[in-house]
Amino acid sequence: MIRSFTFLVNPASGGGAAPAAVVPVARLLRDAGATVDVTYSPGPLAMGSLVTEAVARGDVVVSVGGDGMLSHLAGPVAAAGGTLAVLPAGRGNDFARMLGLPTEPGAVAELLLHGCASPIDLLGWTVPGSPTREVAGSVYAGVDARAAALVHRMRWTPKALQYPWAAVRSLATYQPGRFEVTVDGSLHRFSAATVVVANSAYYGKGMKIAPAAAVDDGLLDVVVIEAASRLELVRSLPKVYDGGHVALPEVTVLRGHRVELHGTSRSTIPVGADGEPLGDLPTLDDPPAVVEVLPAALAVVRP
Repeated sequence: MIRSFTFLVNPASGGGAAPAAVVPVARLLRDAGATVDVTYSPGPLAMGSLVTEAVARGDVVVSVGGDGMLSHLAGPVAAAGGTLAVLPAGRGNDFARMLGLPTEPGAVAELLLHGCASPIDLLGWTVPGSPTREVAGSVYAGVDARAAALVHRMRWTPKALQYPWAAVRSLATYQPGRFEVTVDGSLHRFSAATVVVANSAYYGKGMKIAPAAAVDDGLLDVVVIEAASRLELVRSLPKVYDGGHVALPEVTVLRGHRVELHGTSRSTIPVGADGEPLGDLPTLDDPPAVVEVLPAALAVVRP
């Protein structure tokens, strides 16, 4: 089946690697007879109109970049009733890892031409006074949001070292946060390093934070890593890469459809999603932040 494609490229993704990643894939698609349009993204605020135009033409929208770019496109593509594909070209590429997507140009082109589009869930993130934002992979609050913010600002650190270095630095200086986490109406209180609400198993460039998560099960996986000493947290960090951390006594895993989050600390608790900052958790004086599963919200080309 020959398709038409609109590639939306984040030129900053992967330290500037995204534009070069498009060239061989676009050439292979054109050689196969496909129509290919390549647009360099002027920023998230312009995504909506670009997506609407592409979907109206019948194009598959291809996200070229990392998890942040994909997450910004997921909502507009879903709202337009379109189909999203992904050319992984970011720092982490965790959602592409979850979907089992290739990175070699020939394999990417083959998947785009002949792969099936199937529905996946998204997350809906809402804070008081703001519209819902769709998120593809996970929302996280606490020390991992601090680590993600460090990675977001890195320019000269080698890619392979960015996430491990940021994680260790954040853990070395962290203070536990006090959280109220309500899952489908059931309230839980924690003193924790982090709370992760996951659609995807992976974050932080290959950390398997929610090993049981699936993108098409209609459920959220909530992973809470309770407060421990800095040394214990640093020592347990390698277990996160294979999902072994969920067996530790300080880790709690919950599942549900709707999660309400409050921060009860005197200091603010930062929040991030798919590698990008979302601000701070509301305190008990304000309505909660809410994460809801949006079942089968988006059609994605995947193996």
